[in-house]
Amino acid sequence: MTGIASVFNRTGHKALIAYVTVGYPSIEDTLKVVPLLASSGCDIVELGIPFSDPLADGVTIQKASFHALKNGITPKLCLEVAEQISQKVNIPLVFMTYFNPIFSYGLEGFCSACARSGIGGLIIPDLPPDEGSELETITQRYSLDLIYLLAPTSAEERIKLVADRARGFIYLVSVTGVTGARDSFPPELDAFVARVRKVAKQPLCVGFGISTPEQARQVARIADGVIVGSRIIQLMETGDPVSVGDFVKELRHALDESD
Repeated sequence: MTGIASVFNRTGHKALIAYVTVGYPSIEDTLKVVPLLASSGCDIVELGIPFSDPLADGVTIQKASFHALKNGITPKLCLEVAEQISQKVNIPLVFMTYFNPIFSYGLEGFCSACARSGIGGLIIPDLPPDEGSELETITQRYSLDLIYLLAPTSAEERIKLVADRARGFIYLVSVTGVTGARDSFPPELDAFVARVRKVAKQPLCVGFGISTPEQARQVARIADGVIVGSRIIQLMETGDPVSVGDFVKELRHALDESD
């Protein structure tokens, strides 16, 4: 059983997954906030590797990625940061990145370095499952979960393909578009989750747009986990770590009440 799988092995427990961009506002902030997220109730943390063309990300994460790149953050540095964090927390760490940085680094070398750094999985928004077989083989060799995404517009063929190939969990995008806080979810979200649930055995986690405890509670009633990113980054920008911890505790409480 992988670390990611163990998160979903607790009956009735809803996973809380947080996203932070490595190196934003600074490496020191990343090193401080991830243990805080873990102690406040997060089950998994996504570490975002900044990239110059983050096509799936909204304004908040795009800005964070841009500043992290200006700060000199590279995939190699992200691996070093992950290794330091993995020694401080007991929850799974996942890299969220795009295919180009991995390809440039070298697929085998990157996956090997991930395993040594305590990374348990990869989320790559621009890697469709029909193009992921080579990386799947390599990730399995290093016991990394390759987590695929599905959107409300995904055809039945794509859903079945992801259900056959994804490991760890399946990342369900709540809306067609990019990441970022939203006031509400589309009415078809329930039907989308149910459609995937019919063919997938993996846990289903919903991200893109979750920014309040009430939204997290709403999503947790239909999914196995919720993913929150932009709102956490916005709170980190205030320079007040207490607000980040309080927000995550509120999310955790909402998920624990969702049954």
